[in-house]
Amino acid sequence: MRLKPEHFEPTDTALHARLSAIDVAAYGKTRNHLNGRVTRLSPYITHGFITIPELFERLPKLKLSDKLAFEFGWREFFHHVWSREDERILSDMRPGLPGVRYADELPDDIREGRTGLAVIDRAVHQLYATGYLHNHARMWLASYVIHLRKIHWRMGADWMFAHLLDGDLASNHLSWQWVAATFSSKPYLFNAENVAHYAAADWHCAGSVLDTSYEHLDQIARRNQTINTVPSLVGVEEPGLLTRPSALITSTIPKAKRVQLVHPWMLSQRSFDGLRIGVIHLPFHARFLWSARRWQFVTDRMMAITDALFIGDLNELKDMLSETPYVESVATLNPGYDGLLPQLCTQLADAPRQFANPAKTCRSFSAFWSHCTEAHPQRGWHR
Repeated sequence: MRLKPEHFEPTDTALHARLSAIDVAAYGKTRNHLNGRVTRLSPYITHGFITIPELFERLPKLKLSDKLAFEFGWREFFHHVWSREDERILSDMRPGLPGVRYADELPDDIREGRTGLAVIDRAVHQLYATGYLHNHARMWLASYVIHLRKIHWRMGADWMFAHLLDGDLASNHLSWQWVAATFSSKPYLFNAENVAHYAAADWHCAGSVLDTSYEHLDQIARRNQTINTVPSLVGVEEPGLLTRPSALITSTIPKAKRVQLVHPWMLSQRSFDGLRIGVIHLPFHARFLWSARRWQFVTDRMMAITDALFIGDLNELKDMLSETPYVESVATLNPGYDGLLPQLCTQLADAPRQFANPAKTCRSFSAFWSHCTEAHPQRGWHR
Protein backbone atom coordinates (compact mmCIF):
# COMPACT_ATOMS: atom_id res chain seq x y z
CA MET A 1 0.00 0.00 0.00
CA ARG A 2 1.43 3.39 -1.03
CA LEU A 3 0.30 6.41 0.93
CA LYS A 4 0.68 10.11 0.34
CA PRO A 5 2.71 11.47 3.28
CA GLU A 6 -0.16 13.68 4.46
CA HIS A 7 -2.86 10.99 4.18
CA PHE A 8 -3.75 9.21 7.40
CA GLU A 9 -6.23 6.34 7.22
CA PRO A 10 -7.31 4.94 10.62
CA THR A 11 -6.52 1.37 9.59
CA ASP A 12 -3.94 -1.29 10.35
CA THR A 13 -3.14 -1.43 6.63
CA ALA A 14 -2.10 2.23 6.66
CA LEU A 15 -0.12 1.75 9.88
CA HIS A 16 1.77 -1.25 8.51
CA ALA A 17 2.57 0.62 5.29
CA ARG A 18 4.26 3.34 7.36
CA LEU A 19 6.09 0.77 9.45
CA SER A 20 7.39 -0.97 6.35
CA ALA A 21 8.69 2.34 4.97
CA ILE A 22 10.84 3.18 8.03
CA ASP A 23 14.53 3.65 7.26
CA VAL A 24 16.31 4.26 10.58
CA ALA A 25 19.52 5.54 8.98
CA ALA A 26 17.71 7.88 6.57
CA TYR A 27 15.58 9.18 9.42
CA GLY A 28 18.70 10.11 11.37
CA LYS A 29 20.22 11.96 8.41
CA THR A 30 17.15 13.81 7.10
CA ARG A 31 14.67 14.13 9.97
CA ASN A 32 15.11 17.91 10.35
CA HIS A 33 14.17 18.56 6.73
CA LEU A 34 10.49 19.06 5.99
CA ASN A 35 10.81 16.55 3.14
CA GLY A 36 12.94 14.17 5.23
CA ARG A 37 12.32 10.48 5.87
CA VAL A 38 10.25 10.92 9.01
CA THR A 39 7.86 8.14 9.98
CA ARG A 40 4.58 10.08 10.31
CA LEU A 41 3.49 7.47 12.83
CA SER A 42 2.44 9.99 15.47
CA PRO A 43 -1.36 9.82 14.95
CA TYR A 44 -1.18 6.03 15.31
CA ILE A 45 1.02 6.22 18.41
CA THR A 46 -1.09 8.91 20.08
CA HIS A 47 -4.27 6.91 19.60
CA GLY A 48 -2.80 3.58 20.63
CA PHE A 49 -2.86 1.70 17.33
CA ILE A 50 0.69 0.73 18.32
CA THR A 51 2.79 1.30 21.44
CA ILE A 52 6.41 2.37 21.80
CA PRO A 53 7.43 -1.12 23.08
CA GLU A 54 5.77 -2.67 20.04
CA LEU A 55 7.69 -0.29 17.79
CA PHE A 56 10.97 -1.43 19.31
CA GLU A 57 9.92 -5.03 18.70
CA ARG A 58 9.12 -4.19 15.06
CA LEU A 59 12.54 -2.50 14.73
CA PRO A 60 14.90 -5.00 16.40
CA LYS A 61 18.04 -3.32 15.01
CA LEU A 62 17.12 0.06 16.51
CA LYS A 63 19.89 1.24 18.85
CA LEU A 64 19.73 3.80 21.64
CA SER A 65 22.21 5.92 19.71
CA ASP A 66 19.80 6.19 16.77
CA LYS A 67 17.89 9.45 16.43
CA LEU A 68 14.63 7.54 16.05
CA ALA A 69 15.15 5.94 19.47
CA PHE A 70 15.69 9.43 20.87
CA GLU A 71 12.38 10.58 19.40
CA PHE A 72 10.54 7.67 20.98
CA GLY A 73 12.35 8.53 24.20
CA TRP A 74 11.20 12.15 24.03
CA ARG A 75 7.59 11.02 23.87
CA GLU A 76 8.01 8.82 26.94
CA PHE A 77 9.87 11.63 28.70
CA PHE A 78 6.92 13.97 28.17
CA HIS A 79 4.55 11.29 29.49
CA HIS A 80 6.85 10.72 32.45
CA VAL A 81 6.56 14.42 33.33
CA TRP A 82 2.78 14.25 32.84
CA SER A 83 2.50 11.23 35.13
CA ARG A 84 4.37 13.06 37.91
CA GLU A 85 3.05 16.61 37.45
CA ASP A 86 -0.53 15.92 36.30
CA GLU A 87 -2.29 19.08 35.05
CA ARG A 88 0.65 21.28 36.00
CA ILE A 89 1.86 20.63 32.46
CA LEU A 90 -0.93 22.98 31.34
CA SER A 91 0.65 25.96 33.12
CA ASP A 92 4.20 27.32 33.32
CA MET A 93 6.50 24.60 34.62
CA ARG A 94 9.09 27.22 35.52
CA PRO A 95 9.34 31.03 35.26
CA GLY A 96 9.74 32.18 31.69
CA LEU A 97 11.57 35.18 30.29
CA PRO A 98 11.58 37.87 33.01
CA GLY A 99 9.49 40.97 32.49
CA VAL A 100 7.87 39.87 29.21
CA ARG A 101 4.10 40.14 28.99
CA TYR A 102 2.13 37.89 26.69
CA ALA A 103 -1.36 38.32 25.21
CA ASP A 104 -4.06 35.76 25.93
CA GLU A 105 -5.64 35.65 22.48
CA LEU A 106 -4.35 34.30 19.18
CA PRO A 107 -4.71 36.97 16.45
CA ASP A 108 -6.83 36.32 13.38
CA ASP A 109 -3.95 36.71 10.94
CA ILE A 110 -2.22 33.75 12.58
CA ARG A 111 -5.40 31.65 12.82
CA GLU A 112 -6.13 32.37 9.15
CA GLY A 113 -2.58 31.84 7.89
CA ARG A 114 -2.17 35.33 6.45
CA THR A 115 0.69 36.80 8.48
CA GLY A 116 2.63 37.61 5.30
CA LEU A 117 5.44 35.27 6.35
CA ALA A 118 5.50 32.24 4.05
CA VAL A 119 6.96 29.89 6.68
CA ILE A 120 4.13 30.65 9.10
CA ASP A 121 1.30 30.78 6.59
CA ARG A 122 2.35 27.55 4.89
CA ALA A 123 2.49 25.81 8.26
CA VAL A 124 -1.01 26.97 9.22
CA HIS A 125 -2.46 25.95 5.86
CA GLN A 126 -0.85 22.51 6.09
CA LEU A 127 -2.06 22.02 9.66
CA TYR A 128 -5.65 22.65 8.62
CA ALA A 129 -5.44 20.67 5.38
CA THR A 130 -3.86 17.52 6.82
CA GLY A 131 -4.05 17.53 10.62
CA TYR A 132 -0.29 17.09 10.68
CA LEU A 133 2.89 19.18 10.76
CA HIS A 134 6.55 18.21 10.65
CA ASN A 135 8.13 18.81 14.06
CA HIS A 136 10.40 21.54 12.71
CA ALA A 137 7.40 23.44 11.34
CA ARG A 138 5.66 23.10 14.72
CA MET A 139 8.68 24.63 16.45
CA TRP A 140 8.91 27.50 13.95
CA LEU A 141 5.23 28.24 14.34
CA ALA A 142 5.39 28.13 18.16
CA SER A 143 8.49 30.33 18.28
CA TYR A 144 6.88 32.93 16.03
CA VAL A 145 3.67 33.00 18.06
CA ILE A 146 5.42 33.27 21.43
CA HIS A 147 8.58 35.28 20.89
CA LEU A 148 7.78 37.55 17.95
CA ARG A 149 4.06 38.10 18.45
CA LYS A 150 4.16 37.80 22.25
CA ILE A 151 1.18 35.44 22.58
CA HIS A 152 1.17 33.22 25.66
CA TRP A 153 2.24 29.68 24.79
CA ARG A 154 -0.95 28.15 26.21
CA MET A 155 -3.09 29.95 23.61
CA GLY A 156 -0.99 28.52 20.79
CA ALA A 157 -0.70 25.07 22.35
CA ASP A 158 -4.46 24.67 22.76
CA TRP A 159 -5.05 25.87 19.20
CA MET A 160 -2.50 23.51 17.65
CA PHE A 161 -3.63 20.57 19.82
CA ALA A 162 -7.19 20.95 18.57
CA HIS A 163 -6.22 20.68 14.91
CA LEU A 164 -3.60 17.93 15.11
CA LEU A 165 -4.52 14.30 14.48
CA ASP A 166 -1.72 13.40 16.88
CA GLY A 167 -2.53 16.06 19.49
CA ASP A 168 -1.16 14.77 22.80
CA LEU A 169 -1.43 16.99 25.86
CA ALA A 170 2.02 16.13 27.17
CA SER A 171 3.98 16.12 23.91
CA ASN A 172 2.22 19.18 22.51
CA HIS A 173 1.99 21.42 25.57
CA LEU A 174 5.41 20.60 26.98
CA SER A 175 6.94 21.18 23.54
CA TRP A 176 5.35 24.62 23.42
CA GLN A 177 6.75 25.23 26.91
CA TRP A 178 10.18 24.09 25.72
CA VAL A 179 10.01 26.72 22.97
CA ALA A 180 8.73 29.35 25.42
CA ALA A 181 11.53 28.69 27.97
CA THR A 182 9.04 27.70 30.68
CA PHE A 183 10.29 24.11 30.37
CA SER A 184 13.82 24.83 29.18
CA SER A 185 16.72 27.14 29.96
CA LYS A 186 16.38 29.46 26.95
CA PRO A 187 13.88 30.37 24.23
CA TYR A 188 13.87 28.42 20.99
CA LEU A 189 14.44 30.79 18.06
CA PHE A 190 14.79 30.38 14.31
CA ASN A 191 15.66 32.64 11.41
CA ALA A 192 15.30 32.82 7.65
CA GLU A 193 18.56 30.96 7.08
CA ASN A 194 17.30 28.04 9.15
CA VAL A 195 14.09 27.89 7.13
CA ALA A 196 16.01 28.06 3.84
CA HIS A 197 18.17 25.13 4.91
CA TYR A 198 15.37 22.78 5.94
CA ALA A 199 12.31 23.77 3.88
CA ALA A 200 11.34 24.10 0.24
CA ALA A 201 11.53 27.47 -1.52
CA ASP A 202 7.85 28.30 -1.07
CA TRP A 203 8.44 28.34 2.71
CA HIS A 204 11.38 30.75 2.59
CA CYS A 205 11.28 34.20 4.17
CA ALA A 206 14.33 36.11 2.94
CA GLY A 207 14.06 39.86 3.45
CA SER A 208 11.54 39.48 6.29
CA VAL A 209 11.86 40.22 10.00
CA LEU A 210 13.26 36.70 10.33
CA ASP A 211 16.16 37.50 8.03
CA THR A 212 18.42 38.48 10.90
CA SER A 213 20.81 37.05 13.48
CA TYR A 214 19.91 34.87 16.43
CA GLU A 215 21.33 37.53 18.72
CA HIS A 216 18.85 40.07 17.39
CA LEU A 217 15.97 37.60 17.64
CA ASP A 218 16.94 36.86 21.24
CA GLN A 219 16.78 40.59 22.00
CA ILE A 220 13.29 40.75 20.48
CA ALA A 221 12.17 37.71 22.48
CA ARG A 222 13.26 39.32 25.74
CA ARG A 223 11.64 42.70 25.07
CA ASN A 224 8.08 43.74 25.80
CA GLN A 225 7.19 44.51 22.20
CA THR A 226 6.02 42.64 19.15
CA ILE A 227 7.38 42.78 15.62
CA ASN A 228 5.73 44.90 12.95
CA THR A 229 3.52 42.77 10.73
CA VAL A 230 1.91 43.37 7.34
CA PRO A 231 -0.84 40.73 7.16
CA SER A 232 -2.05 39.47 3.81
CA LEU A 233 -5.65 40.14 2.85
CA VAL A 234 -6.32 36.55 1.83
CA GLY A 235 -5.89 33.57 4.12
CA VAL A 236 -7.68 30.35 4.91
CA GLU A 237 -10.71 29.77 7.09
CA GLU A 238 -9.96 27.97 10.34
CA PRO A 239 -11.88 24.66 10.45
CA GLY A 240 -14.52 24.47 13.14
CA LEU A 241 -13.85 22.64 16.37
CA LEU A 242 -16.26 20.23 18.01
CA THR A 243 -16.91 18.98 21.53
CA ARG A 244 -18.30 15.68 20.27
CA PRO A 245 -18.58 13.64 17.06
CA SER A 246 -21.33 15.15 14.95
CA ALA A 247 -22.76 12.08 13.23
CA LEU A 248 -22.93 9.53 16.05
CA ILE A 249 -25.40 8.74 18.80
CA THR A 250 -24.86 6.69 21.93
CA SER A 251 -25.37 3.00 21.30
CA THR A 252 -27.39 0.73 23.52
CA ILE A 253 -24.96 -1.17 25.72
CA PRO A 254 -25.83 -4.89 25.78
CA LYS A 255 -25.28 -7.03 28.86
CA ALA A 256 -22.09 -9.07 29.03
CA LYS A 257 -20.01 -10.89 31.64
CA ARG A 258 -16.74 -9.57 30.27
CA VAL A 259 -16.30 -6.02 28.99
CA GLN A 260 -13.34 -4.09 27.65
CA LEU A 261 -13.64 -0.29 27.61
CA VAL A 262 -11.81 1.11 24.57
CA HIS A 263 -11.01 4.81 24.90
CA PRO A 264 -9.54 7.05 22.16
CA TRP A 265 -5.92 6.36 23.21
CA MET A 266 -6.09 2.54 23.01
CA LEU A 267 -7.34 1.90 19.49
CA SER A 268 -5.40 -1.26 18.72
CA GLN A 269 -7.15 -4.23 17.15
CA ARG A 270 -6.96 -6.84 19.92
CA SER A 271 -8.69 -10.15 20.40
CA PHE A 272 -10.91 -10.08 23.47
CA ASP A 273 -13.24 -12.77 24.76
CA GLY A 274 -16.11 -10.48 25.56
CA LEU A 275 -17.75 -7.19 24.62
CA ARG A 276 -15.59 -4.27 23.47
CA ILE A 277 -17.23 -0.91 24.18
CA GLY A 278 -15.80 2.27 22.69
CA VAL A 279 -16.09 5.08 25.22
CA ILE A 280 -15.94 8.85 24.70
CA HIS A 281 -16.05 10.96 27.86
CA LEU A 282 -17.61 14.24 26.71
CA PRO A 283 -16.51 16.39 29.71
CA PHE A 284 -12.90 15.94 28.56
CA HIS A 285 -13.76 16.99 25.03
CA ALA A 286 -15.66 20.05 26.26
CA ARG A 287 -12.32 21.23 27.67
CA PHE A 288 -10.09 20.11 24.82
CA LEU A 289 -11.79 20.52 21.46
CA TRP A 290 -11.02 18.43 18.39
CA SER A 291 -11.37 19.11 14.69
CA ALA A 292 -13.92 17.21 12.63
CA ARG A 293 -10.98 15.49 10.90
CA ARG A 294 -9.72 14.11 14.21
CA TRP A 295 -13.17 13.05 15.36
CA GLN A 296 -13.60 11.11 12.13
CA PHE A 297 -10.17 9.48 12.49
CA VAL A 298 -10.99 8.31 16.03
CA THR A 299 -14.64 7.31 15.59
CA ASP A 300 -14.08 5.48 12.29
CA ARG A 301 -11.43 3.39 14.02
CA MET A 302 -13.49 2.94 17.16
CA MET A 303 -16.50 1.69 15.23
CA ALA A 304 -14.31 -0.75 13.31
CA ILE A 305 -12.82 -2.43 16.39
CA THR A 306 -15.63 -2.34 18.99
CA ASP A 307 -19.08 -3.88 19.40
CA ALA A 308 -20.83 -0.79 20.77
CA LEU A 309 -20.18 2.88 21.48
CA PHE A 310 -20.86 4.97 24.55
CA ILE A 311 -20.70 8.75 24.08
CA GLY A 312 -21.48 10.78 27.17
CA ASP A 313 -20.29 11.16 30.75
CA LEU A 314 -18.47 8.03 31.93
CA ASN A 315 -20.16 8.44 35.30
CA GLU A 316 -23.32 7.20 33.57
CA LEU A 317 -21.65 3.86 32.89
CA LYS A 318 -21.34 3.02 36.58
CA ASP A 319 -24.92 1.75 36.86
CA MET A 320 -24.80 0.06 33.44
CA LEU A 321 -21.72 -1.94 34.44
CA SER A 322 -22.56 -2.43 38.11
CA GLU A 323 -23.44 -6.12 37.61
CA THR A 324 -20.67 -6.88 35.14
CA PRO A 325 -18.16 -9.16 36.89
CA TYR A 326 -15.17 -8.27 34.71
CA VAL A 327 -14.40 -4.88 33.17
CA GLU A 328 -10.94 -4.04 31.84
CA SER A 329 -9.20 -1.15 30.14
CA VAL A 330 -5.81 0.56 29.80
CA ALA A 331 -5.02 3.57 31.97
CA THR A 332 -4.66 7.00 30.40
CA LEU A 333 -3.54 10.34 31.85
CA ASN A 334 -6.13 12.37 29.96
CA PRO A 335 -8.24 14.36 32.47
CA GLY A 336 -11.57 12.81 33.39
CA TYR A 337 -10.74 9.48 31.81
CA ASP A 338 -7.89 9.11 34.29
CA GLY A 339 -10.14 9.37 37.35
CA LEU A 340 -13.17 7.44 36.11
CA LEU A 341 -11.62 4.39 34.44
CA PRO A 342 -10.28 3.06 37.79
CA GLN A 343 -13.80 3.34 39.19
CA LEU A 344 -15.36 1.47 36.27
CA CYS A 345 -12.81 -1.32 35.84
CA THR A 346 -12.07 -4.43 37.82
CA GLN A 347 -8.78 -4.70 35.90
CA LEU A 348 -6.91 -1.62 34.71
CA ALA A 349 -3.56 -2.15 32.97
CA ASP A 350 -0.84 0.48 32.99
CA ALA A 351 -0.18 2.19 29.68
CA PRO A 352 2.79 0.35 28.11
CA ARG A 353 6.19 2.03 28.40
CA GLN A 354 9.49 1.18 26.81
CA PHE A 355 11.61 3.24 29.18
CA ALA A 356 11.60 3.51 32.96
CA ASN A 357 9.36 6.06 34.68
CA PRO A 358 11.51 7.64 37.42
CA ALA A 359 9.77 8.27 40.74
CA LYS A 360 10.95 11.89 40.79
CA THR A 361 10.25 14.27 37.93
CA CYS A 362 13.17 14.64 35.54
CA ARG A 363 13.37 18.32 34.59
CA SER A 364 15.15 17.69 31.31
CA PHE A 365 15.31 15.03 28.65
CA SER A 366 19.02 14.53 29.27
CA ALA A 367 18.34 13.74 32.94
CA PHE A 368 15.58 11.32 31.93
CA TRP A 369 17.74 9.65 29.28
CA SER A 370 20.67 9.28 31.68
CA HIS A 371 18.41 7.69 34.28
CA CYS A 372 17.05 5.19 31.77
CA THR A 373 20.37 4.24 30.20
CA GLU A 374 22.20 4.02 33.51
CA ALA A 375 19.42 1.91 35.02
CA HIS A 376 19.46 -0.48 32.03
CA PRO A 377 22.96 -0.19 30.54
CA GLN A 378 22.63 -3.18 28.21
CA ARG A 379 19.75 -1.82 26.20
CA GLY A 380 18.55 1.17 28.17
CA TRP A 381 14.89 0.28 28.31
CA HIS A 382 12.36 -1.02 30.72
CA ARG A 383 10.50 -4.29 30.33
